[in-house]
Amino acid sequence: MELESIKKIYAGYSNVYDVIFKGFFYPRIKHAIHSMGIAAGDKILDVGVGTGLSLPLFPRSCKVIGIDLSGAMLKKARQKVKKLNLDHIELLEMDAMNLHFPDNAFDKVFISHVVSVVPDPYRMMSEVKRVCKKGGRIVIVNHFKSKNKVMAGMEKIFNPVSKRIGWRSDLCLDEFIKKAHLKVDKKYKLKKIDLWHVIFATNNK
Repeated sequence: MELESIKKIYAGYSNVYDVIFKGFFYPRIKHAIHSMGIAAGDKILDVGVGTGLSLPLFPRSCKVIGIDLSGAMLKKARQKVKKLNLDHIELLEMDAMNLHFPDNAFDKVFISHVVSVVPDPYRMMSEVKRVCKKGGRIVIVNHFKSKNKVMAGMEKIFNPVSKRIGWRSDLCLDEFIKKAHLKVDKKYKLKKIDLWHVIFATNNK
């Protein structure tokens, strides 16, 4: 998918995103953030912050910068920041494949439901690893292609449709880890039957 197409799709979602997707995404987002081991003073990058579902979950003792390609989604996130007085959070409109931060700028990076949305997930991960400190934690929540042959076949058939509504459904977890050169500490699903994985990795540059 091209960047302008992604912007258009998610601008359309902005007013209904929380209503439609919160029930699916929020439990994993909450679990992942609470499991990140965030310490007081940590600087966190939230990649693909969207409407800000994740923002109230970050401790006020850390500094969070949330980025998203969609200005319409960020408008909703800024409303949450203002309403909840989240003065430890800064929001920026930015392409995840071209991060405007210096090297080693963040202690931890959180990437929720973005890997299968960006046109080039490996370019994004290269940028993420660049701006994250060596030894820092990278946490990913995302859908990956099922290892069940029947489900994988259905995902392949559905992929052209899923791209039109904002994401790809055929990304393989093991291939992603290998090509992104991730040092994975653990990866799992919250439920035995689940569409989403939670991945904890240590940044090895």
